Amino acid sequence: MDLLALTDFNLVARHGGFGRAARAAGRPKATLSRRVAELEAALDLRLFERGARTLKLTQEGRALYERTGALLTELDETATAIASGGDRPRGRLRISAPLLFSQTAMGNLAAGFALRYPEVRLEVTTEDRSVDMVEEGYDLVIRVNPDPDDSLVGRIFLRDRLVVVASPDLKRPRDGIAAPAVMRGPGDQLTSWEIAVPSGTSRIAIDPVLRLSSLIMVRDAVRAGVGAARLPVSLVSHDLAAGTLVLWGDIEGPEIALWTLYPSRRLLSARVSAFLDFMKEAFPTGAPDELAAFIGR
Repeated sequence: MDLLALTDFNLVARHGGFGRAARAAGRPKATLSRRVAELEAALDLRLFERGARTLKLTQEGRALYERTGALLTELDETATAIASGGDRPRGRLRISAPLLFSQTAMGNLAAGFALRYPEVRLEVTTEDRSVDMVEEGYDLVIRVNPDPDDSLVGRIFLRDRLVVVASPDLKRPRDGIAAPAVMRGPGDQLTSWEIAVPSGTSRIAIDPVLRLSSLIMVRDAVRAGVGAARLPVSLVSHDLAAGTLVLWGDIEGPEIALWTLYPSRRLLSARVSAFLDFMKEAFPTGAPDELAAFIGR
């Protein structure tokens, strides 16, 4: 297989068209078109469906792009590192991170990383959905309690737990009486919360009076006294210490674990390794109070 033709194919696939790829690379459009046609002829496969105004990868083209794009990037980075006489972090680093972590900590983390590694171009996208790292071009993702995935490896860098909190003005109701509750999103249909108390476990009946899409919005509503809520302890630890919120108990159930994940089949690049080390430095023990320190800034 012609490596140069494969590189041109990946360039066109990444930019979604011959014209955009030509402008981005400063190459003639006709040359890119010819090189891709030669690759298709050599493989005896159609890699693009060509319409009058559209260009779309075929199933075979998508498979080739997903399997070779990362490898070509690694080859290019390796050659650049050797030519520069070292393996210092450089190039683009794309990260997908969940909403709450991004809102509370990622801005400060990203700024600190950018100052330490000025040759890395860090791009952070905030989303709670599960992303396809290879297809969407991410180098690393941060996820909360991710489902097992044989194609990914990673590590836990932070642990948190859920607690039930309320305004000091809102007294916990007696057994059998529902407490007003602020819920996150429309999907939570719980009618009670089971919490750990010094004597064992206790159940709190709840009456959802407000549903909000962000945990920060939920916290702010609880501060205002609308109702009680389940929230990560890192998000409310400063309020608990100041007395603006009070603790009703810890939620029974598994802990909240934040992971950094990356594709196992790729060699770990210098920039990903640097970010992993940076996160370990920022959260040396992985305790909730380390995340709370970012929230309190």
